[in-house]
Amino acid sequence: MENYDAQIAFTLFGYGINWTIVSTWIVMAVLVLLAFFAGKNINTNKKPSRLQTAMEAIVLCMRNQVREMSNDEPLKYLPLVGTQFLFIATANILSILPWFKIPVSSLSTTAAMAFMVLMAIPFYGIKNAGVKGYLKKYTEPTILLLPMNVLSDFTSTLAMAIRLFGNMCSGVIIGSILMLLVPFILPLPMTILGLFSGLIQAYIFAVLTIIFVSSVSPVKKETKEEK
Repeated sequence: MENYDAQIAFTLFGYGINWTIVSTWIVMAVLVLLAFFAGKNINTNKKPSRLQTAMEAIVLCMRNQVREMSNDEPLKYLPLVGTQFLFIATANILSILPWFKIPVSSLSTTAAMAFMVLMAIPFYGIKNAGVKGYLKKYTEPTILLLPMNVLSDFTSTLAMAIRLFGNMCSGVIIGSILMLLVPFILPLPMTILGLFSGLIQAYIFAVLTIIFVSSVSPVKKETKEEK
């Protein structure tokens, strides 16, 4: 497995820019362009384009999934969860290009995404239940479990990074080995299988993100009902 972090694509202002960063910029550019062209006529009376219809269907599907998983207002979590899902999914779709280096096959990228989730846990927890309500979850069912509950947030998000990195790397390695053994038969099926596996990994990462960041939300709802 190639280490894209160590492969310098070009130099910018004296700093080497590796292929992981370049690939990340490419995915970001693709998503920005898709959002621009899909939404440029959204406030007009023109008939929605196919791209706009497709993007609206994707957003609607993500909203429904977030609502079901969090049992809360989906728009609250959608910017984080939706962005991560689209980033991972787009990166895997672009992997059909032979020169493209998948950024999520780099541990630095998956670790950064997991760090975002780690920071989002207290943000949404405090937003949903206040400081006391958020801190209370670390003392349940007993204050003796406080160290373990705090450690759980770190280990859970770390596991997300390692899981995504490991799954992407294993898929690339297995695909490369099989295509070396049977180069004229397996390329297309392995490409399709890789795309499907990548979408599954994007979905799993998004679901885990929803679970972690919305963990305090039910407490807030119960308190309101009691009042």
